[in-house]
Amino acid sequence: MNDRPTSDAPPRFATLMVATANVLNLAQPGRSFYEGQDPYSQHEFDRKADWLGERFKALNADVLVVQEVWDELALRAAVARSGLQYGFVGVPGAENGPGQHGAQGTPRVGIVTRLKVESVQSLVDFPAAAVVQVPGIGAHTRFERPPLLATLRMKHGQDIAVITAHLKSKRPKFLQDAQGNALEDKDDPAVQAVATLRSLIMRAGEALALRLKVVELLHRTRLPLVVMGDLNDSPHSVTTQLIAATSQVAYDKGARDSALYSAWDVQGEGALRRDVAFSHIHQGYPEVLDQVLVSEEFVASSRRAIGDVRRVEVFNDHLFEGRDRSRSDHGFVRALLRLRLEEPAA
Repeated sequence: MNDRPTSDAPPRFATLMVATANVLNLAQPGRSFYEGQDPYSQHEFDRKADWLGERFKALNADVLVVQEVWDELALRAAVARSGLQYGFVGVPGAENGPGQHGAQGTPRVGIVTRLKVESVQSLVDFPAAAVVQVPGIGAHTRFERPPLLATLRMKHGQDIAVITAHLKSKRPKFLQDAQGNALEDKDDPAVQAVATLRSLIMRAGEALALRLKVVELLHRTRLPLVVMGDLNDSPHSVTTQLIAATSQVAYDKGARDSALYSAWDVQGEGALRRDVAFSHIHQGYPEVLDQVLVSEEFVASSRRAIGDVRRVEVFNDHLFEGRDRSRSDHGFVRALLRLRLEEPAA
C-alpha cells in the first residue's frame, strides 16, 4: 500500500522574463568609439536613450542582457528613461568614473536585472583547449568582447546562471599595423577569403571557450542556465552548435546533461509561433543572430525539467524603419520562462 500523500492541485510556478538586446554602439555624447564614426551629439544621444528606454519598457524583462555598450553611464541613462526599477545595472569593462573611461577598443556586454545578484564574472581568457591559431595573427587566446557569467537568485530562492555573449562577427578580419593602417589589399578577393577565414576561426575559438564553460556549469548539476546574446550566427550553425551541442542529443541521451536548447524550439505548444523570427537583416537577407538558449531544466519533455519555456517573442519591427543611429540594427528577443515551486511539506 502506498501511504504517500497525493494531491490533484496543479503545480505552482514562478515566472522569469528574460531578454537580449544588441543596442548598437551605446556611448556617451561626445565620446569617440570607432574611427570614422562621429561621436553622438547631445541631441543624438537623447534620441537614442529615449528610444532604448521605450524598448526596455516594452520588454519589461526581469533579466535584460545587452551588447555593444561603450559606456555604462549611457546604459544607465537608457534604463532610467524606461521608468522601470532595476536593482542592478552593470557593464564590466565599460565603467565610467575616476580613472575609468568606458570600454576601449571594442564595446562590452552588460546585464540589467531585478533579481538578487550573487556574482558577476567576466570571462576573458580562453581555457588552453580553446586556443586557436589564426593565419597571419597567431594564437587567439581571449574573447574580444568578454562574456558575462551572472549567478542570480529568484525570490523563492532558486539560483539561476545567465551568460551573455557577443561573439566575433562574420566581417572579414584584415591585418592592420599598430596604428590601425591596413596591411592588405581589401579589394583582393583572395585576401578577402583569408580575412573571412580569420573571423570564422576566431568565432569558433570563442564558441569552444564558451562551450567549455557551459559544460563546467551543467555537467552533473541541476543548475538552470540561460545563454543569451548576439552569437553572430544561426541556431544550427557549427559555431552555435559548438556552444549548445543540441545535435548530439539525438544519438547520445547522456548529452542532455550539458546540452543547450533554442528557447524558440522548446517553447510551449500554446505559444503563438511566427515565421518572421529573424533578428537581423544583412544585405536584404533575414538572419537569426540574437538567441536565447536554455539548459535541460527548461525543457518540459525532459525528466529532469524543473520548468519550461512558455513563449518566445522577437521585437523586430524597427528593422524596417530605416537606418538611424538612434535605433538598433538588431531585433530584440524575449522569452518567458517558468520554474516550478516546491510544494510545502505536509
